[in-house]
Parts: sequence; C-alpha cells; structure tokens
Amino acid sequence: MPEIWLNYGITNVVLDIQQENLDQNIDSDGKTLEDSVIQEKLGTLDISKPNEIVLLHNSKAVQKVLSTLFLMCEQKSKPIPQIFADKRILNQVKQTLPEGGTISEFADSELSKTNLVFVGEMEFDGLFGFETIATRLIKKFGQEQMLSAYAKRKENLPSPGHNTESLGEAKKFTDNFEIHGIEIVANSNGIIDLAVGHPSTTLDISKSFESSAVKDVGEHKTIVISTGKNASNDSLRKALNSLWNCNAAIKKDGLAILLAECQNGIGSQAIMQFIEGQLSSERLKNPTKYVDGMEDLLFLTEIQKKFQVGLVSVLPELYTKKLNMISLNSVKHVMGYILKTQGPRQKVTIVSDGARVLLR
Repeated sequence: MPEIWLNYGITNVVLDIQQENLDQNIDSDGKTLEDSVIQEKLGTLDISKPNEIVLLHNSKAVQKVLSTLFLMCEQKSKPIPQIFADKRILNQVKQTLPEGGTISEFADSELSKTNLVFVGEMEFDGLFGFETIATRLIKKFGQEQMLSAYAKRKENLPSPGHNTESLGEAKKFTDNFEIHGIEIVANSNGIIDLAVGHPSTTLDISKSFESSAVKDVGEHKTIVISTGKNASNDSLRKALNSLWNCNAAIKKDGLAILLAECQNGIGSQAIMQFIEGQLSSERLKNPTKYVDGMEDLLFLTEIQKKFQVGLVSVLPELYTKKLNMISLNSVKHVMGYILKTQGPRQKVTIVSDGARVLLR
C-alpha cells in the first residue's frame, strides 16, 4: 500500500489507498532558487529606507523571504523593518517571526503610506486568473472596484491561469498607490522565482508560475485534492481555488474531494449569506452590489452542474449540505466513500499541491 501524505491544516495526514486504486499523484515542480539568488533578487529593494513590511497571508515561502530580508539588514547594519499583518494571521506570523522582529496589525487607513512593501506568494484565482499582491489588495480595500472586476468575467466558470480583464482592474486599482511588493512564486520545495517592484508589475512573473504549475493530464473520474499548504486551506474560500485549478481535469458526472480544514471558517461573506438564506443564486449573475466572495459561490454552483464535490473539513455539516457538497468527517473516510459509490476498482488521481498546480 503506497503511503501518501497530504496537507490538512497545520498538519499532514496519510491517505490510505491500495496500489490498484491509485492512478497518479500530481505535485508541483520547478527548480528552486539558491539562497544567494534569493538575496540577489531582494537586493533591488532599498533596505536603507525605513520600510514597513506588510504580510496579507502567511506561508513557508513568505517566511523565507522575511528571514532573508532580516539577514540582509543584519549584514549591512541596517535597522530591521517593522512588520504588519492582517489580523486573522497576526498570531500565526508571530510564531515564525525572525529574532528581533516586531509585528502589529495592519490598518486599512495606512494603505496611502509610501514606504509599504507588501509580500505575497502567487497562486491561481478563478476570477482574476492569478492571485497576486494586486488582487489581494483590491479584494481587501477596493469594494467598488471589485464589482467592475466581477462584471468583467468572461463566463460563470472559473478561469485560473488566464490573463483576464478582471486582472486589469486589479492593476488599475494598485496604480493609485505608491507602494512596493515582493511577489513570490514557489512550490512545495521552495521558492522558484520572485520579483520586487510595484504590485502592478511584479505579477509579470506569472509566466514562471505557469511553467512550473501547468499539467496536461487529461480528464479523470475521481480526484482527491489537497491544497498543499495551510495558508491555502485555512478557510473554505481559500481552499476553493485549488478546486478551480483542477476542475478542467474532472470528467462529467465525476467526483472531486477537497481536503481543507477551514479552521477560520467560510471566509466569504457571500457564501455565508447563501447558507443563511440571505443571498440567492439568481442574484449572482448580474448583481448591482459586490458581496465579498461572490465569484466563488457562482463558480461552485456552476461546476456542480458537471460533477460532485466532497469536502473534508471541520465545518458544520449543515454548511456543506446547504452548499450541495458531500461532507466527509476525516481523511480516513475518503477512500471508503469513493469505493462504495464509484466501485472497488475505481482509479483515483491524487493532487498533493492543488494551490500551485493547474490541470488541463
């Protein structure tokens, strides 16, 4: 029996699967950068200025960049920059902060400051094509502009990996601010590429991301998807991006099972309103007002017309039932459910880094 370990929240869990039921295990790839190259690329950031580093999310790649910046400041006898983070990850970042660092909550009103440097790891996104520093900023601070970005989607299905018109809206939004960004491309082994500059330009390294992430795998009946890291499954909204990345490789009437602990809950105002009966699916097509996470609710309802979606999480079963998702209590129950409903000889494809692969 092959031993396949998959990320689930802050831990890894083993998926018990017989060799005869395993189709393939898909992971991200790409050559990782040496520490000296990471330092060289970060060297274009002027660390002699009193920069303030802002983390909108947390991952091993983000932590690596932060520790490298601290090392560079120490080597050049420069002051260590002040660190800011989104409230929901503040305590998490504190635990991994390099020695000598201090951290505070990032306030919305501070976006106009010119010494801000945002750090983010690139992923794919169903609406924008790519999740970048620019898209994270428009989602967090540009409510009105998000309505325009949402309206510019080409269809009602996710478009991960495409250079969309919605991404252009995110670029325009960030052009209003004199800020800097450190955009990171990574895989499960480390950093593949990074760029320093204005967030409207750093997203150009999406080409490096595509070259390491795109997998031509054909269509499969049953896929089990792990996001690959806690930062990508701490909420249902975040985890759904991994489902969008794999949806093109799932056959009609197939089954996708997503492993996502969702320790921070739903993470989407629109999905929560739908669960509570305050938002109908009819309002998703042409809304007059954007509700946070509206695109993910729309994509979920549309792809479920093609295949079933199962979820292993800590979310209440009431939530998953409202979303027409199959609720599974733990990873131990995954193969049992598949073999019972799909047949004992069913071949299963495993995606172990769903946030950083794109199946076609």
